[in-house]
Amino acid sequence: MTKQYTTDSKPFLDTGLALVSNLPYRVTDMTEATNAFGRKEIDLALHEMPGLSSLRVEFGAAQPLAGAKIMGSLHMTIQTAVLIETLTYLGAEVRWVSCNIFSTQDHAATAVAVGPNGTVDAPAGVPVFAWKGETLAEYWWCTLLAVLWPEMNLILDDGGDATMLLHLGAELEEAGETADPADADSDEHRVVLQLLKMVREQMGDNVFRPLVAQVRGVSEETTTGVHRLVERLAAGTLRFPAINVNDSVTKSKFDNMYGCRHSLVDAIMRATDVMLSGKRALVLGFGDVGKGSVQSLRAQQAKVSITEIDPICALQACMQGIDVVRMDDVVSKFDVFVTATGNFNIITAAHMKRMKHNAIVCNIGHFDNEIDMAGLEAMVEAGELEKIEIKPQVHEWRFKNTTQGPNGGGHSIIILAEGRLVNLGCATGHPSFVMSASFTNQTLAQMELHANAESYGISVTTLSKKLDEKVARLHLDKFDVDLTVLSGEQASYIGVDQMGPFKPEAYRY
Repeated sequence: MTKQYTTDSKPFLDTGLALVSNLPYRVTDMTEATNAFGRKEIDLALHEMPGLSSLRVEFGAAQPLAGAKIMGSLHMTIQTAVLIETLTYLGAEVRWVSCNIFSTQDHAATAVAVGPNGTVDAPAGVPVFAWKGETLAEYWWCTLLAVLWPEMNLILDDGGDATMLLHLGAELEEAGETADPADADSDEHRVVLQLLKMVREQMGDNVFRPLVAQVRGVSEETTTGVHRLVERLAAGTLRFPAINVNDSVTKSKFDNMYGCRHSLVDAIMRATDVMLSGKRALVLGFGDVGKGSVQSLRAQQAKVSITEIDPICALQACMQGIDVVRMDDVVSKFDVFVTATGNFNIITAAHMKRMKHNAIVCNIGHFDNEIDMAGLEAMVEAGELEKIEIKPQVHEWRFKNTTQGPNGGGHSIIILAEGRLVNLGCATGHPSFVMSASFTNQTLAQMELHANAESYGISVTTLSKKLDEKVARLHLDKFDVDLTVLSGEQASYIGVDQMGPFKPEAYRY
């Protein structure tokens, strides 16, 4: 039975929402038409997600997640809805929040809240707190409601926000300290500290410690979240085992590379209707996300260059005939800029001040601060810049004191999704098939943690090569693949089992 919290708490910042409540869900459009649309798209997506449908067939009867109470923080899309309902199909109880203010597909959130057997008048689905276009305060309010679940024993995270909130809250309680928003180094950090401050004032000093104590482990979806986990592990502050789903080959090479190859230009074209053929595009970063982004733009016959810090990635680009340049040297020459690094301040306000008129700027790396939006907002406050909404998640930023605009006047740039993930802010994200590979990894990771979390100790690990290959096998029937089978002698000759795994852990693919 879920603990009941008081509902007479003060509203959180300007949300108009009580800091703590017993809401069973919070979505934006609980209507029959929206639910029917979401349910139909979930059914269609399941057909395109053979990994998850295969896990339902293989493990449905055994209910391997019975007793698992999974709190998820991951983009609330149609594909995520299939993941959520796969987890519940395998026996888990689930509670969900989106990990991005713009990425929620509202019909998906509604359908998940209603559930396959519920109605809009009698929802019987999963508690979900998500809608497209949340403010930062609303986003962290949603995250708090999702983690205030005393029965929670596992986390499925994307970017590490849920993990971070629990850790930071517990650390403040142990230190006997109250969060001070004045210590914040960004607007979002200030919101988080204000949230923690209000929790302390309204709920006491023992909220997060018991929650953290019950978490047996987390599976993490992204590069950003893995970085945060590894940093905590090195510092000795990680409180439960973590499985790094991001670095499974069937995640990083599929979601990160092939997903971006599909969804980057989809987002740019939906947002701007600009023809990309012949345009000069700069992709900042040539990891898996950058590689997929380059393929996406080159498929439209854009002239693509990249920036890189890593000599190996730079050499890979050279071998594909791609120029490797420095941003400061070429910023005035390109028409489209795409950040894909996972770092911060990759494109600064000073860079954007030097860009061509109507250059398009967007981010497909997970970090929300790859583009210096704070620097632009400061220029707006100083009267140097004007922000104009063209349509939701598409803004013109007009510089007043530059000379590369029309008739030698101020120029504009077009920023998509306010510097957040463009493929989810301006389009529908990655297609179902590549998300099937990612989410099959997530489901297997949750099964592994539920069965064996304590055996991992405090660690950050990846799934075994055998499970990675299993994920790939579950998707091959979709392509009518007939794998060659090694003879016993052939397997012995190269030192592998006839049924794999076939590559050593260090193999790069």
